[in-house]
Amino acid sequence: MSGQHARYKFSVTMQTEDLATVYCLRSLAKYAQKTGNNQIPWANTKDNDWEDGGHAVTFHFDRPQYRLSFERAVERVLRDGLCQKLHERDDDPAVPAR
Repeated sequence: MSGQHARYKFSVTMQTEDLATVYCLRSLAKYAQKTGNNQIPWANTKDNDWEDGGHAVTFHFDRPQYRLSFERAVERVLRDGLCQKLHERDDDPAVPAR
């Protein structure tokens, strides 16, 4: 794993039954990662990743405040019931996109 990806260790896993919501979550992750590489947070959240993950995908940020910004944006922008947070971790480094 590259050093750059290792820094993106603040993760949150979101579950949704609606693939369109995954696309919205990807955009919000890109929005929330204000500095650094804003594509790493939503890497490995492709359609097949969502399907293979039981309709859950994990987003990775390089700072806990960016993860919090993502979570707040999700609450603000998406209506209740579209997705739910399954868990978050502070020790879950991103993996380069497959």
